[in-house]
Amino acid sequence: MAFTKTTLEPTWEAKYAYSPAVVTKGGKIVWLAGHVGFMDDDGQSLAGQFEHQVRQTFKNLEATLGRVGGSLTDVVWMNVSISDGRYSQVFTEIRKDIYGKDFPASTLLTTAAFAHPDILVEITPVAVIPD
Repeated sequence: MAFTKTTLEPTWEAKYAYSPAVVTKGGKIVWLAGHVGFMDDDGQSLAGQFEHQVRQTFKNLEATLGRVGGSLTDVVWMNVSISDGRYSQVFTEIRKDIYGKDFPASTLLTTAAFAHPDILVEITPVAVIPD
């Protein structure tokens, strides 16, 4: 079976860099654990640096997806948890940088605490990788 991925054209959702739905047929579904980025690749703390943590988190996701033959473009849905709702627009702008106009479906939530006090964002995605 051939793999297809169709993103439902966003209306008002485009402002927030997500699609209302993504439909896939065929492919390999990958359920990813929550990913964070509170330390850079050299193990240096990114505490208090929301934008850097978001970019590092996407970098970490890209690395994990690469290990199973995929990339960020294969993400069809993501649950995003942020520590403060005031960061939502910053997150949206970074996601626009990463995805252009082909956004995954998404949920964005604020949370009171994460597993480590320095974490400001966690992304838990689902990806579908072509066979």
